[in-house]
Amino acid sequence: MLSKLLASILTIAAIWLRRYLVVKLALRKTEDPRLRYQWSKTASYIAFIIGVLVVGRIWIEAFQTLSTFLGLLSAGIAIALKDPLVNIAGWAYIMWLRPVKVGDRIQVGDQAGDVVDQGLFQITLMEIGGGRLEGESPTGRIIYVPNGSIFSQGLVNYSHGFPYIWNEIPVTVTFESDWQKAKDILEKIAKKHGETVSQSAEKELRKTSHKFLIHEHRFKPRVYTEVKDNGILLALRYMCAPHERRATVHAIWEDILTQFDQHDDIALAYPTTRIYREPEEGVEAKKSAKSPPAKPRRAHG
Repeated sequence: MLSKLLASILTIAAIWLRRYLVVKLALRKTEDPRLRYQWSKTASYIAFIIGVLVVGRIWIEAFQTLSTFLGLLSAGIAIALKDPLVNIAGWAYIMWLRPVKVGDRIQVGDQAGDVVDQGLFQITLMEIGGGRLEGESPTGRIIYVPNGSIFSQGLVNYSHGFPYIWNEIPVTVTFESDWQKAKDILEKIAKKHGETVSQSAEKELRKTSHKFLIHEHRFKPRVYTEVKDNGILLALRYMCAPHERRATVHAIWEDILTQFDQHDDIALAYPTTRIYREPEEGVEAKKSAKSPPAKPRRAHG
């Protein structure tokens, strides 16, 4: 027993030392944070697997081949560790198909954020929005999402494949405003902020057309018109990078407020309540306004 314990300690120490040397050498070769992170995580995974195999062979004498050991290990995990097994399967799925990587903005169920780490059992997110902040801004909170959640709740990736998203800014002007002039102003603002991104989106679509069937081909910014209860809605639709959504909304709204302030015949609408009196301002008033005035009668005497 003591010899096996000593052999296990020496084995773990040797594996850890080799991992440390490999990571240190790799960090000297590159300054890229992403490559440094990948080297560190890959070395940790390999060291863990080698440690399990070597130490397991020291303590379990019943097996002579790797297949026997893996069979016993799988049976034990399946019986006692159901949830961790699902998370490991999710990790294997992520590592093999790469539906998500560090730096992507994703949503799993109700949890959304930027991926800052990927582990054997969980994905670590920097939360965005979360009901606390508008515009999908980072909240500063860390969310740990089990890897197995991608099988039951699905995975939404803002960045994978096609790296742009559509965003709309609703602008409602009053019925008395010159809505056509307001629409022209919004179209110029949309072109200013979204035309460059639209050109890049067309190029990205050509690159990903062999992987995804995307029917939307109108990448240029547009302004849609719709009548609402309190005014005329002009929806400004444009493309942007997921991480730039809040910044573009900020810049576009500042331009809108500046431009609208220069025109007296354009006013932003807001919920209002109008009160009128019957019959003075109702249907009877309209009828009396439309009817011609009565002709004066001549007096007969």
